[in-house]
Parts: sequence; C-alpha cells; structure tokens
Amino acid sequence: MTTLLITHPVCLEHLVPRGHPERPDRLRAINQILAAPHFEALERLEAPRGLRRSVLLAHDEGYVARIEQAVPAEDLWALDADTWMSPKSLEAALRGVGAATRAVDAVFHGEAANVFCAVRPPGHHAEQDKAMGFCLFNNAAIAALHAREAHNADRVAVIDFDVHHGNGTQDIFWSDRDLFYGSTHQMPLFPGTGEISETGVGNIVNAPLRAGDGSAQFREAMMSVVLPALDAFEPDLIVMSAGFDAHRDDPLGSLQLTEEDFIWITLRLLELADKHCEGRVVSLLEGGYDLRALASSVGCHVQTLMRAAEL
Repeated sequence: MTTLLITHPVCLEHLVPRGHPERPDRLRAINQILAAPHFEALERLEAPRGLRRSVLLAHDEGYVARIEQAVPAEDLWALDADTWMSPKSLEAALRGVGAATRAVDAVFHGEAANVFCAVRPPGHHAEQDKAMGFCLFNNAAIAALHAREAHNADRVAVIDFDVHHGNGTQDIFWSDRDLFYGSTHQMPLFPGTGEISETGVGNIVNAPLRAGDGSAQFREAMMSVVLPALDAFEPDLIVMSAGFDAHRDDPLGSLQLTEEDFIWITLRLLELADKHCEGRVVSLLEGGYDLRALASSVGCHVQTLMRAAEL
C-alpha cells in the first residue's frame, strides 16, 4: 500500500489581492518540497472536478447558486473582507471537492493506505450557507458525508489541528450524532467559535488553547480531551483538517508548535485509524501561511503518512 497525493494546477489560479496570506505561493512551496527525491514513492493523481451534488451534501442549494453566480469574468470579487473570488476560483474549489471525494474513494477501495490533498482554497470555515475565512466549500465535511453516502460509513470523524477553529465543519456536523468533530485551536482568535461548551449533540469536542501555548499544552489537549473522545466514537474514517498555522513561525496565530508536533499528531491519528477503520485516513490542507514553515510541516506530515503506508 502507498500514500496518494491529490492536487490540481488550477488551485494555483485561485487569485487573491496582493498581500493576502492565502496566496498561490502556499501551494507552490508545497509542490516544491513534495518534488524532492524522498517523495518519489508518492502516488500522484490529478484531482477530478467535484460534482455539484457532492457540494450539496454539505451546503445549501441557495448558497451554492450564489457562489456560482459570484464568479467574476475578470479581476477579483470580495465575498467578505477575507474571502475573495477570481475567474478560476470556482474551478479551484470544485477541484478541492473532487480531491476530497476521490481521496475517500481511494481509501475505501484499497487503492491507497492514506491520502494527502494539496488543494486551495481551504474549506473548514465554510458553513452550510456562508463563505468565510478564505473558504468557499467545506472539503472536510464533504469528504465525511461522501463516505457515508458512497461507502455506507456509519461514523466519520474530522480532527482539526489548524490554529483557527473550524466553525464551518462544526456548523455542518452540529446535529448529527454519526459525525464527529474534534479541534484544538487558539482562543481568542478568528472566527470566535470553539468554546468547550460547544458540544452539538455530544459529537463536538473542542479543546481551545491560549496564545503562547506550545507542544506540551497541545499534546495534553489532544491526549486528555480530543483523542479519547475519538477513540470512543470508533470512526469508520478519519479526516484530518490539516492546518499548519499553529506553527510557531506562522504570522496569523500565536501558538508555538513545531514540525515534531505535526508528526506526533499524525502518528496518533494513524494509530486510531489502524484500531478502528483499517487505517483509512484522508488529510486535507487547511491553513499555514509562513511558506518555509508550511512546506517543512507538510513534508513531515506526508513523510509520516508514507511510513505508515509502508507497514
């Protein structure tokens, strides 16, 4: 078995204003590090175009129609102060959806042990009926719901270690006992959600961290709060909302994680995947805005996935 990398060049054509942190250079930095010789064993696949009905698993019809109608013929269009569209943004977002659903298909069909999707725009802030926080469609939620629809998965979990809380995934999962969302994130910080008291129907587990917290606090939050709840949930698939902006060098957060922490959480999630769901893991790129830290962290994350796939 192997690790599969899914991406698409059109994700570089989702354009944003000069100085915006969620810029095409993020994906270029990832592509460069994953072109190194020690990643030659990666299987690589171009993301298919996601189906509209896949998007509708997580988002309202009216919202999807508004996004489709908002695509500018030229230049840029602001959906809000942070979230922009360019002429190729919808196509890039649909390739992200296609990457997520194809990744789920791959792990359920036994084509790959696990999958990393290097796509942008990210997704975990996109709610059922609202774009925000750089995000148009919620790839992690779509992946989970696709696993249920296409592969009869009874229970699917999303674990989010981005520095920002995935309000969109929480919103979409809120009332569904068979979908689990667990998150560590900095608070207070955008988007302002993610309190411990936000529990949905018992399927939402938030473990907020404070500015300045580092490895010890992150690992304790995962080990004492998120991972035991995930273990008890017994998922048929684990989806990672893999944000790397909790890195100490990232400009948008104030947590102090390093590459070793991303290796550590990847290993812990792989262990639980081996225990509960035959190793099925899909990892989706979310945040990470310092290019060096992002590339290095993704490289460590993917290497960890590859080593697990070889076992």
